[in-house]
Amino acid sequence: MAEGSKRRTRGGGRAGAAARRGSAVIEQMPWNPPMLVDRPVEPLNEDGVAAIHVGAMRILEEIGIEFLHPEAVAILKQAGCTVKGTNVRMGRDFVMEMVGKAPSSFTITPRNPDRQITIGGNHINFGNVSSPPSYWDMSIGTKVSGTREMCQNLLKLTQYFNCIHFAGGYPVEPVDVHASVRHLDVLYDKLTITDKVMHAYSLGKERVEDVVEMVRIAGGHTQEEFDANPKMYTNINSTSPLKHDYPMMDGWMRLARRGQALVVTPFTLAGAMAPVTMSGAVAQSLAEGLCAIALAQYINPGVACAIGTFTSNVDMKSGAPAFGTPEYMRATQMTGQMARFYGLPMRSSGVCAANVPDGQAMWETSNSLWAAVQSGTNMVYHAAGWLEGGLIASPEKFIMDCEVLQQIQRYLDPKIWATEVDDIALDAIKSVGTDGHFFGIQHTQDRYTTAFYQPFLSDWKNYEGWEVAGGVWTPERAHGIFKEIIENFEEPPMDPAIREELAAFVARRKEEGGVPTDF
Repeated sequence: MAEGSKRRTRGGGRAGAAARRGSAVIEQMPWNPPMLVDRPVEPLNEDGVAAIHVGAMRILEEIGIEFLHPEAVAILKQAGCTVKGTNVRMGRDFVMEMVGKAPSSFTITPRNPDRQITIGGNHINFGNVSSPPSYWDMSIGTKVSGTREMCQNLLKLTQYFNCIHFAGGYPVEPVDVHASVRHLDVLYDKLTITDKVMHAYSLGKERVEDVVEMVRIAGGHTQEEFDANPKMYTNINSTSPLKHDYPMMDGWMRLARRGQALVVTPFTLAGAMAPVTMSGAVAQSLAEGLCAIALAQYINPGVACAIGTFTSNVDMKSGAPAFGTPEYMRATQMTGQMARFYGLPMRSSGVCAANVPDGQAMWETSNSLWAAVQSGTNMVYHAAGWLEGGLIASPEKFIMDCEVLQQIQRYLDPKIWATEVDDIALDAIKSVGTDGHFFGIQHTQDRYTTAFYQPFLSDWKNYEGWEVAGGVWTPERAHGIFKEIIENFEEPPMDPAIREELAAFVARRKEEGGVPTDF
């Protein structure tokens, strides 16, 4: 679509229709991004908040951050920061002034406006696993390199499950597609297989600008409409300790200028890339994140920004990353407390170190997901499908995680603790008295189908019943659901003219060679 041309009708379809299609395989909860209704867990007292804030500010003032992008350095020098080579030190007054310009809440609107999400306030949104190079499912039975078909299947799960609210990066890296054009094929798949919020990797000019154009085309927007408010987002990671690299800074600044949503997530593993103490690791993480937000706000005041946390610890016996640990949970809660101090939305993750979808995988992931709820997280990355510290994506784990996500969504539903007259149920209690039961009374009959959470994956039969039914373990049940979803999947509607324009853009960029690579 040429700039300034008339906007075509978006072809995303309605979320309700997608939910109805989703019921063909399992009965799942409708699309309804949940709200955080409990007071967040705040481990820090007032002095603790002040101590971590001062620590982060002193890192920025006295030690500085390495910005490996000359333009970023030049901009920050113009802003009055102290620059020595690639090292940038910035005063706390400047940092707080810039961070204060960032909105505390913002929306991101994908090609289907019914899938709009809000980042900030009491909103919590869950996204799919992103960026593992490897894949595991029960039919293969071992760890293998990702392919485009595997990536497409995980995108189908992303679209299918209503408890997944945004599409992160590649759910598995399709290494069978050459790196020069991989982003074109995967974004085409993402934009046609899903109608949820899109992500761009900040990995150089060409990739970022290609993704921006494809998201704009898919939404039927003019250039001006696209730039008016966030239609997509990026997430960058600092290179801990205390560095921001060239490709991510380049994408960060490009998308800041286009008014798109920005998430910065330092990857601070305590004991390796950050101090062994959680307070020190959180202070360093905040310094690495806040300086990037300050840069974005100086470039485009008011641009949507969120601060992320990936502060966990390593196994001090082996150096391997550990996730879903008590330390990870507390660091997430602490960062949530600090994000509210700065008035910024927050991103955290659903993570584990387990290699297969077993008990360890679920308790570590559950710990990290509940830490997200407790911390007031607004955007939960990797909420479904993550294994081996982010090196493996698994469809069975994806589906097992979605059972947990639905339970969290139900837990946050205020209907559970409603206290109207019918909820107190005195008439029902009186009618049953001391000798009867509640199964057959009208009060129960009127409510039994919706009274309690109904799982799609958990098996509530007793042992004998489970054994007679074949003794199927949870990952096996998840595998069966995965196969059935893929077999019955329907893509969300898209205007044929928009699909054609997307395909033509991909074809043209491939003819031009895509992105230069060294192999």
